[in-house]
Amino acid sequence: MMIWFYIILSVLAGLILGGFFFGGLWWTVQRITCSGRPYLLSVASFLIRTTFILIAFYFLLQAGWSYLLAALAGFLVSRTVLAYKLEPKKQMKGGCVKSDH
Repeated sequence: MMIWFYIILSVLAGLILGGFFFGGLWWTVQRITCSGRPYLLSVASFLIRTTFILIAFYFLLQAGWSYLLAALAGFLVSRTVLAYKLEPKKQMKGGCVKSDH
């Protein structure tokens, strides 16, 4: 029997996880051009974000596949919302301040 309260909590968890994943991706992309080690930043960011999300989805799957599907729906909704809110034309243009050593 599905308990709707837990389904709603799973959707909220998916929204939070999506915010973490795609927000972290946006943060990484914003800083990658200013980084002294862009490869390290991109790989570390990817590994941290992906590991955290996979662990969270694994625990949701242990509760049941319906909870995982609800969380995945929330995850995709947060992607859509962040893509709309953070579209490039709305962002201020900012340059990197790099020191010459």
